[in-house]
Amino acid sequence: MAATTLEETSSGTLERPAQIEAAAATLRNSTIVRLLRFALANVRRRPERFALAVFGIALAILSVTVVRTISSSFAITGSDSVTRVLDGASLWAVPAAGVHYDSEVGAIVADGPAPGLAVPDGWTATRTIAGVWSSGAGDLALYGSDAIDDGTAVVGSQAAETLGVRSGDTLAVGSADLAVTVGDGDAVVAVPEDVAGDVVGGNGWWTLTEPADLAGRNDLGSMMSAETGLPSTTDPAVQPEADGEGLIYDAVGGSGATTFEQKFSALFSGQVTSSAFGLISVIGLVLGFVIAISSFLAAVQERRREFGIMASIGLADEVLYFFLVESALVFLSAYLLGITFAGVAVWLVVPQIATPVAWLAAAGTVAAYLPAMAIVGALVPVHRLLQQRPVQLLGDSA
Repeated sequence: MAATTLEETSSGTLERPAQIEAAAATLRNSTIVRLLRFALANVRRRPERFALAVFGIALAILSVTVVRTISSSFAITGSDSVTRVLDGASLWAVPAAGVHYDSEVGAIVADGPAPGLAVPDGWTATRTIAGVWSSGAGDLALYGSDAIDDGTAVVGSQAAETLGVRSGDTLAVGSADLAVTVGDGDAVVAVPEDVAGDVVGGNGWWTLTEPADLAGRNDLGSMMSAETGLPSTTDPAVQPEADGEGLIYDAVGGSGATTFEQKFSALFSGQVTSSAFGLISVIGLVLGFVIAISSFLAAVQERRREFGIMASIGLADEVLYFFLVESALVFLSAYLLGITFAGVAVWLVVPQIATPVAWLAAAGTVAAYLPAMAIVGALVPVHRLLQQRPVQLLGDSA
């Protein structure tokens, strides 16, 4: 009998940890479900407050997401545009009037004629005419260079879609009829230099490639500057002097792991986020957060007696957890609504630069703020509530 009792006791001892763990898991699951049901019941009790809070925060999230999406889109398209312009060259000599990214045509265009250059022996220099062509199908970026064969137009796939042409078709550019070859997915029409000059004028730039024995050096800009007299820089934020002859951008010089294309795209992105539009979006996000806290404070005021009873029986932590769940529910609903509306708004307003990648990047950036906002949104009203004794809560509500 003693052996049997010991065996049962040993068996019970071995099974007890698993039983306790299972019971604890069940308790945790039931607590989460209960808190979620409690939060949903409060939403059903005051649906108009929930809707207003969600809508207010969603508008704030929408404004921030739109700005971030446009910023990311400019960064992506700006980087692609610079890559398209350089086409593997190390130096980019721009006119004194500078260049700019034209969001209407989705490409970089020149604001003045290319500077005069005396290129050293061994270097390869390509002059590009760059302007906006008012075609019958709409405005498009038109690039002209000697690298394009006579009688040929290399049309980016986006431009080809706008023009409604395919490879082998004939495209009339000015007085020239050119055979179409559809190229990569940009919105640029590349034609021979003389054709482009007749249509958009002489504005443009130079791209320069060093000889093989100089490849890999990071002082190419200063070398070319010494040869031509034009200043050079590795910073795309630097603009040419108005009374100068031009500026050489060194795309391979400088230090650090950031490429010239990345610096150029970051410049575009920063212009959007630091603009008045970006400031308004941040203010909107703050106002949305204030709306959320105001809504939770009103909920606390209405349910003082209920929370007083919970606190009086030792369930003060449950009050905190309840508001955390409800706050998370509000912010999650607002987030999903806000980023959805933002995606629709961007695609309707600036479809030429909007990309799914940029929208996802913006949505991810905004999502990083939500946990902290939800926690603070719950802590502020709960802190005000728990500063009072249960007797005060019950007495004030009687």
